[in-house]
Amino acid sequence: MKMVPLHVSSCAQSAHFHSLAQAIDAQQVIQTAVAIQQIPAPTFEEQRRAEHVRDRFIAAGLRDVGVDALHNAVGRWPGADPARPALLVSAHTDTVFPATTDLTVREESGRLYGPGLGDNSLGVAALIALAELFAMHDIHPPADIWFAANSREEGLGNLDGIRAIWNALGARLGAAIVIEGMALGRVYHAGIAVRRLRVICRAPGGHSWLHFGQPSAVHGLIDLGARIMALTPPREPRTTFNIGLIHGGHSVNSLACEADLYLDLRSEDPACLQAFERTVRECIDAAAQAPMLTFTTTVVGDRPAGHMDHAHPLAQMAGAVLDLAGIPAVYERGSTDANALLASGLPTVTVGVSRGAHSHRQDEYIETPPVAPGLWQLALLVLSAAEWDFQGGPSCE
Repeated sequence: MKMVPLHVSSCAQSAHFHSLAQAIDAQQVIQTAVAIQQIPAPTFEEQRRAEHVRDRFIAAGLRDVGVDALHNAVGRWPGADPARPALLVSAHTDTVFPATTDLTVREESGRLYGPGLGDNSLGVAALIALAELFAMHDIHPPADIWFAANSREEGLGNLDGIRAIWNALGARLGAAIVIEGMALGRVYHAGIAVRRLRVICRAPGGHSWLHFGQPSAVHGLIDLGARIMALTPPREPRTTFNIGLIHGGHSVNSLACEADLYLDLRSEDPACLQAFERTVRECIDAAAQAPMLTFTTTVVGDRPAGHMDHAHPLAQMAGAVLDLAGIPAVYERGSTDANALLASGLPTVTVGVSRGAHSHRQDEYIETPPVAPGLWQLALLVLSAAEWDFQGGPSCE
């Protein structure tokens, strides 16, 4: 599809992109990312971050700015043709870390360390920077651009934030770009299927000495965990599992009355995921054969496996932009907010701002030198997508 790289090149050479690109301030965006990272935002507790983003959107001059009941902060930058399908640009605000987490940031050898900094404070900072740049230079592409800092991407959020945005704006949208802080060079055009289960084991309980030998919910849950750990999921299509949380018991000298675990199942193939979940449920049924134990299983997360062919104009556009930036593009599947949008039929890609590592760990870090080219490619991708008619063709001048 030669038209896509020509369109991207034309947008890159346009006067309005040149002025926008000249104003990119990577250091300021990094400072914004740190300021956002310093606001605790566990999943379901994103309100303070949402209000911070809302205030930045208002200051930038976006229209229709607001925060909804799920702590999604949204704002619209008007395009020249309000009837044209709009572009959604989003970044999730929540983190996997509890509100009490030490959020100290340190810099070392071109790396900035801080829990949640790359996933996804840098993504949110880039979202704000894009809104400010479009407003600062009064750039009005043909389509409206909706900027959204959404909640509930991590953990048990089940993509409820982006789902709510889709429910509110879906009829107006023609395409979407999801920003992740540490995914520079990767173009996620398909989402892997994810299923999350909570399994509760219950038992009569009792005294650890007087009732030794009687069932304990903790022991029953450990037995179930061992059965699951003994499973070998398929390598092709890639399928994984993880027991991420375990709770149970009320004292060291008591037989537990209740214990629970949370299980994360993933696969590149939805049918394979369903088959593996059936195998896991067989393990649960087998563990439940023990006398005086009961097991209850609840689905607590269900991410759809949306897909867009890598030859789609939006995916090719993301690759062409990276090519212009001198960054090799890698097309991949992943688990991001894009899952819900792709499953709803909206052309969506997930791209990054920089590189980094150790996401979901206290020693998470981002690399600071790639932020400048990362912002350049992101700005060009947003402009190119807002200038493209996904039902027709390019309109960049």
